[in-house]
Amino acid sequence: MRHLTALPDLSELSDVTVTLAPESQTADGSVPLVGYLVLAPAGTQPAQLSELFAAQASSSPPANRPAAVPPEERPAPRGIVVDTEERTASVDGAPLQLTYLEFELLAHLVRHPHRVYTRESLVATIWGYGPVGDQRTVDVHVARLRRKLGAAYRERIVTVRRVGYKYVPPAS
Repeated sequence: MRHLTALPDLSELSDVTVTLAPESQTADGSVPLVGYLVLAPAGTQPAQLSELFAAQASSSPPANRPAAVPPEERPAPRGIVVDTEERTASVDGAPLQLTYLEFELLAHLVRHPHRVYTRESLVATIWGYGPVGDQRTVDVHVARLRRKLGAAYRERIVTVRRVGYKYVPPAS
């Protein structure tokens, strides 16, 4: 039995067989439904391909599967990141210390980029009450939020004169 140590260049093949090579077998020995489509020289046995794949997997991670990077070595995410599940917000990886209403305001604006919200609609949505009293409380909270976002990101919350506010994410 001839062992395949490397796959030849596909342009050199005159006779090709298509073989479905499973990534692994299940505990009962059956072949799973998910696998790879492999082009190999005619007459190549699936066992030979499995040996080749196993040898390559032990030497280095496949190109389409990056090696797992421990969380402490991952670069901090850039920009404004709001996690509503954990109720955290950060700027360039640095956590922001926000009040309840500041967090709700930032999360709401970030969740709906480019949409302009009137002060009245923000009070109703974030504060939870109707158009009673001074709507300037929104202006105060936005000013505090911009200060906490810092010079690099304060312009992300844009004032729409005589209307309200919107969040504009950085251009990708």
